[in-house]
Amino acid sequence: MIEATALTKRYGPKTAVEDLSFTVRPGVVTGFLGPNGAGKSTTMRMLLGLDTPTSGRALVNGKSYADHPAPLHEVGAMLEARAIHTGRSAFNHLLALAATTGIPRSRVEEVIELVGLGDVARKRAGSFSLGMGQRLGIASALLGDPATVILDEPVNGLDPEGILWIRNLLKSLAAEGRTIFVSSHLMSEMALTAEHLIIVGRGRLIADTSVAEFTRQASSDTVRVRTPDAGLLRAQLSGPDVTVTSAESGVLNVTGLDSEQIGRIAAEHGVVLYELTPQHASLEEAFMELTRDAVEYQAAVPAAETAVAEGTAV
Repeated sequence: MIEATALTKRYGPKTAVEDLSFTVRPGVVTGFLGPNGAGKSTTMRMLLGLDTPTSGRALVNGKSYADHPAPLHEVGAMLEARAIHTGRSAFNHLLALAATTGIPRSRVEEVIELVGLGDVARKRAGSFSLGMGQRLGIASALLGDPATVILDEPVNGLDPEGILWIRNLLKSLAAEGRTIFVSSHLMSEMALTAEHLIIVGRGRLIADTSVAEFTRQASSDTVRVRTPDAGLLRAQLSGPDVTVTSAESGVLNVTGLDSEQIGRIAAEHGVVLYELTPQHASLEEAFMELTRDAVEYQAAVPAAETAVAEGTAV
């Protein structure tokens, strides 16, 4: 388990993290999200004892990182995959790490196979592609068979097969009862991998919730209906608490009735339906909506894009 309590970190006049509290529980993959400059990296560094909090505390499995007698056995972390000796082979890099905490050579061989580097284990790490470097970083994090795993952008540079592999790996580690804390900018991947989310902006906590609940709250109660009898159905759906709009021919956007109610009314009046779809926000849409005021740099929206958006809304 990871526990952050009132974590604050200041660098001179700049506050990177402010009064941040959250708990990451074992058994689920927890995503750590936030715009650039939100304080994610600083928070992870404090969890791992690489930065000292200005105030507050960070505990991993009930202790600060520095108080664990054998940290690699408790916490496996990857903050910068390419922080390796480029002249060493992948095998020797891991062997050197293992030697510092009494990890056997057999475990080095095991994690090399686990991350798919068996064919290149004897090659110099400096010649590795970005994706191979990520796999080596993940191998380093898993070397001590830790109860807690902290990864920063683990899918960066991986091909589709590699992304699927890391997704399944993280889920399997969580299923074993481990604590998995993952930072990523890939919203689509987080939606498939994480069950819980910790979201920060400008150094502060702005959401601590499940993925399902987060997207549900961001979703509208609108149902998209596609039918060749749009005029007839619109008339039958009309009511004091129902709003029906149309942005294209043969398509109705209905608010105030759920899919079952709309389907029942359509059936009663012999209306053919081609589509009946509740509109759910994606994780990316929900994240963008929640963090719109917490981004470090706000880009201007091109005039043409604004005009298109306004035209669509009408």
